[in-house]
Amino acid sequence: MDPNTQQTVQVAVAAAVEEIGAIAWEACANPSGIPYNPFIAYDFLRALETSGSAGRKTGWAPQHLVVRADDGDVLGVCPCYLKSHSRGEYVFDAGWADAYERAGGDYYPKLQVSVPFTPATGRRLLAAPGPQEAVVEAALAQALVELTRLRQASSAHVTFLPQAQWEMLGRRGFLQRTDQQFHWDNAGYADFDAFLTELASRKRKVLKRERRDALAAGIDIVWLTGSDLTEAAWDAFFAFYQETSSRKWGRPYLTRTFFSLVGERMADRILLVMARRAGRFIAGALNFIGGDTLFGRHWGAIEHHPFLHFELCYYQAIDFAIARGLRRVEAGAQGEHKIARGYLPSTTYSAHYIADPSLRRAIADYLQHERAYVASAAEELTTCSPFRHADAESLDQDT
Repeated sequence: MDPNTQQTVQVAVAAAVEEIGAIAWEACANPSGIPYNPFIAYDFLRALETSGSAGRKTGWAPQHLVVRADDGDVLGVCPCYLKSHSRGEYVFDAGWADAYERAGGDYYPKLQVSVPFTPATGRRLLAAPGPQEAVVEAALAQALVELTRLRQASSAHVTFLPQAQWEMLGRRGFLQRTDQQFHWDNAGYADFDAFLTELASRKRKVLKRERRDALAAGIDIVWLTGSDLTEAAWDAFFAFYQETSSRKWGRPYLTRTFFSLVGERMADRILLVMARRAGRFIAGALNFIGGDTLFGRHWGAIEHHPFLHFELCYYQAIDFAIARGLRRVEAGAQGEHKIARGYLPSTTYSAHYIADPSLRRAIADYLQHERAYVASAAEELTTCSPFRHADAESLDQDT
């Protein structure tokens, strides 16, 4: 499609990702030439929906947008949900909801463009690269505004999107929000020891001690991926996930069936790091393998040992990323404690269409101050980096 022509596109709403189909979805979500993102993949979203993890009963009613050419070919898609709450999003708007409802408005339902329960950055307005990409993205952005009106929703929220799409939506009237996570970048390290040599001496010693102490109780670590992801392994991990999720959120978001489905369809894109003691698994960390990034997602344990969480979630992830030549590790939301382990601040982006002009003005003012705070906090936290500084090298020698 030539963007300079007057060719029109049609936008429809699908009540399930299965209505769109794997081939059409993947052509837009994970086309060649773009690093693979497991969370916007058809198989991941389908597993969420068919397992009952994300659906109308859990307050995540699929409203996926589909852009088609005049001949019916799918040109773009967008993972979108009609929400009756704000749980499982990791970009927090409960304060907005409370203020609006105290003023007499109805904040719910709202539209959420995201991957349920997954605070990982990825494209949200999905179009295959090419001359039509900007046209398709614009059509999806406009369709979100129109769908907000049709569903009588208060707002549409596009979360954990790339900066370029964030800027485009900002030009189209969406409010812009920032936050931060902590990511580890691979500088071409040969192994974990090579990474350690880049740290200040004191920090290096701390990491070595934590890794040693994590395994002191006779614990060994195994990596499970591909055919090693048996149902028995998933049973063990689900018990860990339930134990930790129940303490954090009251109940786990993901069903047991979800893990079987992704294990069946995405086994080569999954890394399960499991800790074993006395012949049985006692803790685990679930990761998804992208084209250039390892994404840490869930962790749990039925036995608690000092530093085991750090070992499974952070240090083993670094080991795997180095072994696979991956560019980055994204270890999930929040956690300033990650800085000391080599995970540095990285800005995340969200864009918000607010239908009510009064609410929009109030939120816009709030976000202006919040963006400044996030930027200032990132600068300050970066000064806490464990990496050696050139002007301190002469004072930073192992004794």
